[in-house]
Amino acid sequence: MAILTGSCRFGLWHVHVSWEGNTVYRVRFARQGIGNAVPEEIRRYCAGRPSRLTDLQSIATAGEGVYPRIYRAVREIPCGKTATYSEIAISVGTAPRVVGLAMSRNPTPIVVPCHRVVAKTGIGGFSPDPAIKEALLAMEREGTVCRSEMREINR
Repeated sequence: MAILTGSCRFGLWHVHVSWEGNTVYRVRFARQGIGNAVPEEIRRYCAGRPSRLTDLQSIATAGEGVYPRIYRAVREIPCGKTATYSEIAISVGTAPRVVGLAMSRNPTPIVVPCHRVVAKTGIGGFSPDPAIKEALLAMEREGTVCRSEMREINR
């Protein structure tokens, strides 16, 4: 198989995705779209429809280093909820600044939902624009997009 690349819309942004099968290698936000489709679950999520992002794997979670441990902990944050940098740091045995660095270097946002990690005193950062983080959190709080994940948790 070959790595595929495509994009879909999220508000004013395009979400570029590189993937093969159910493994996602890269997600980034850009002002311009590129041809081709993205995995169905990401497309559904970005459209605000029920999705199961937990069905997708991220290359970022492979291995035993501190960053993969952080990314796995972040994937455990339920859709529609948040955790602080400090809470994630405590759960993996590192410092909040290390969690912040890991979030800024996350190669697969949305799949590893770094938008769910917030500062104690506010929303925290998000690249390329914190407004994307706010929009993702608002969409999740609405609940529609999280319904599929919530059904899995409640089973």
